[in-house]
Amino acid sequence: MAYQVGYFVGSLSSRSINRILSQALIALAPDDLEFSEISIRDLPLYSPDYDEDYPPQARELKEAIAASDAVLFVTPEYNRSIPGALKNAIDWASRPYGKNSFDHIPAAVIGASIGSLGTALAQQSLRAVLSFCNARQMTAPEAYVKFHREDFGNDGTVTNEKTAEFLRAYMAEFREHIQRVLTVLPRS
Repeated sequence: MAYQVGYFVGSLSSRSINRILSQALIALAPDDLEFSEISIRDLPLYSPDYDEDYPPQARELKEAIAASDAVLFVTPEYNRSIPGALKNAIDWASRPYGKNSFDHIPAAVIGASIGSLGTALAQQSLRAVLSFCNARQMTAPEAYVKFHREDFGNDGTVTNEKTAEFLRAYMAEFREHIQRVLTVLPRS
């Protein structure tokens, strides 16, 4: 059985190192995980004024999450927290009240940075938001990737074998997490 994983890249930049990391994770993931990016680029800013009639981009976001068995967040750190575009997407997906798309969904968080903290504070912030949204988060292993350009090709290939092993193990654990959560809380 294959699992459908929707993934979010928290950066809107086409040259984002987290976009490169997402491609590396997909390449190193177990074969029974199938991935599709859930785009956040074209979402307007969330307002409760839309709760009665969501715009098409927000409906597409919620439909993409509904079609996913699990979600993976690959995010940079902006000002010691998550990027505004990612928070905006989570706000759209978790509303209107009673229609939270993240309720009970298996989720994992990872991120890359050129700095030594490797997105630790962004991940902490994101985990708090996902906890409120009742997502079933993989809590270990934690993955704070210090991005070295020489370790990654632009297509997501990983040239550093130690880094590749770590990311492969992370994705194998994510696959096990998905199976455990869905065994107890199947997606409808």
